[in-house]
Amino acid sequence: MKRVLILLFSMLPASLMWLSCSSSSSTSSSTKTSGVEYRALITNSVSAGSLIAGVYIVNAETDVRAAASPISAGNTPGMMVLTPNRAQTLVFSGSGTQSSDNQFTIINNATESAASHVILPGMTESFVVSPDSSTAYVAVPTAPVVGQSPGVVEVISLNSGAITGVVDIPSVHYLSIDNSGNRIFGFSDNSDSVAVITPSNIGIPGSSVVTSVGGFDHPVWAYFSSDDSTAYVLNCGAECGGTQASVQTLDLTTNTAGPSDVVCIPGANPPCAGTVDLLAGSVALVNGSTIYVAGTPPYIGGAPSQPCTGQTTAATSCGLLTIVDLSTMTVTSSGIVITDGYHTHLALGANGQLFIGAHTCTEIIPPLPPPAGAEVRGCLSIYNTQSVAVGTIQPGTVLIPPANGDVTGIQPFPTRGVTGRKPVASNVVYVIQGGSLAIYDATTDALEYNPNDPNNPGQIFGLIGQFIDVKTPDF
Repeated sequence: MKRVLILLFSMLPASLMWLSCSSSSSTSSSTKTSGVEYRALITNSVSAGSLIAGVYIVNAETDVRAAASPISAGNTPGMMVLTPNRAQTLVFSGSGTQSSDNQFTIINNATESAASHVILPGMTESFVVSPDSSTAYVAVPTAPVVGQSPGVVEVISLNSGAITGVVDIPSVHYLSIDNSGNRIFGFSDNSDSVAVITPSNIGIPGSSVVTSVGGFDHPVWAYFSSDDSTAYVLNCGAECGGTQASVQTLDLTTNTAGPSDVVCIPGANPPCAGTVDLLAGSVALVNGSTIYVAGTPPYIGGAPSQPCTGQTTAATSCGLLTIVDLSTMTVTSSGIVITDGYHTHLALGANGQLFIGAHTCTEIIPPLPPPAGAEVRGCLSIYNTQSVAVGTIQPGTVLIPPANGDVTGIQPFPTRGVTGRKPVASNVVYVIQGGSLAIYDATTDALEYNPNDPNNPGQIFGLIGQFIDVKTPDF
């Protein structure tokens, strides 16, 4: 099973999403090497000729590459995570091959330089950060462990850059952290349990560090209630080798999984608990009491089983988006057809456009030169969550942009700088698809016109490379 987190992914809790971020810069432009006030950081994984692998800086107000050298972050930098205080960006470099450097780099966002790096014992697709931005927890599923199956969570101090602890959890692949930082969930491949880690007990002899809670179905992610009393666990189910995809509660006062049905008790917190069955789910995003879940239904006879009902496409299989109300634990909308593949990214634009990214989807690539009207289809879907039409997308419907490639990074911008102390509203979304940066205008559902490169809508002049992820530390 492959997945590029979220966490934060890809997959991070909603409290870390851009929707809750301030529109003001976290650091003064005078301390930045580039001199750019509002930046987008983009990882380029390729070095060739004069092209240098590293973290590139883009002026996110003007869509122009900054006049600054890339920040060194390993041989093939890819996935990034911002710390909650936005002072640091964490970058993993690894190719999954025998020559992979497996370097974990801590970038100081103010000085735009690598403060330190750690060599991990294997690849990672998931790391989370404590709420006080002092510690990172990194899942390394293939890390060798003496006397047991591979798999550890590395604990890294973001102040010193040193490994301060290791937690052995076989095949641990993905992580989620609660709002207080007192619990970390570890999700292992081919497992029906959640490993509940107590960070304060790590390194204390005789202390219980990990509690295994069963009753799930190949869980991959969790969202936590504001008081951390309840976790909402996403079960990947059949798509990940299990049986039933669902959203399932976990009572953190008793460490017990919710029942198979939904039970509602007036006055209780939460009022409803239990399990909401889904057709598929590999990634989720929470906005208020609404959770959006994307996935591809189970394969039958070696092929995906979901038809592309309602879409005019040559693709023979599709994925699904499902919307659940967490306050009542009910499905409010289902059967929303999106691209297939393994879904890893969800991001909500400022005007209610939900960008959905996957990898290894069914792609439609026209011949060259492409005939007039030829279909182009990749791994990006855009869903209109609003009750009114946005651009060409009617309420509750989906647009598949004509672009090929896996989606490995999505970054909406709530604002585009400040005018007279007032933030300037933005409908711009940066998407990394097929190794290229595309700039979308979410009001038109199309590539943005960039006056700096008028012949290439949605692109940035002089930005060349094989790009993987995009983050902004300043919004």
